[in-house]
Amino acid sequence: MKIINSFEDYKSYLGKEIGVSNWHTIDQQQINKFADATLDHQWIHVDPERAAKEGPFGGTIAHGYLTLSLIPYLWKQIADVRNIKMEINYGIENFKFGQPVLVNSEVQLKAKLISIVDLRGVTKVVIEATLKINGQDKPAYNGNVVFLYHFI
Repeated sequence: MKIINSFEDYKSYLGKEIGVSNWHTIDQQQINKFADATLDHQWIHVDPERAAKEGPFGGTIAHGYLTLSLIPYLWKQIADVRNIKMEINYGIENFKFGQPVLVNSEVQLKAKLISIVDLRGVTKVVIEATLKINGQDKPAYNGNVVFLYHFI
């Protein structure tokens, strides 16, 4: 895990990979809880028997937005940004889903610093986020996440 204490520390990673998270298994229980939270109970996600018989993937798949929602959790395994009053998830840009994440797959986030600017005391960073699937060449997704930091 990288420790980032200031704007200057963060800037030292510009154009570089910051790191990768641990592997995280997305199981059916997590998929079902996400479906309940978002009211998205499409059978391809929550009905293992039907997904195995009728679906194109041989079983259920994680919601695309579930995989996106893991970014804050996985990011905290990559970097510990300190000396801040506040961190804001500001946006996502240019995201593409490359392939579905099958139930019980292990995923890992890879993060690279694309840009960093000081906006009158607020640090805006753009991180290229790639979600890798264990055993697969093609990622689940790739795109940019934008964070705002208020350093002390």
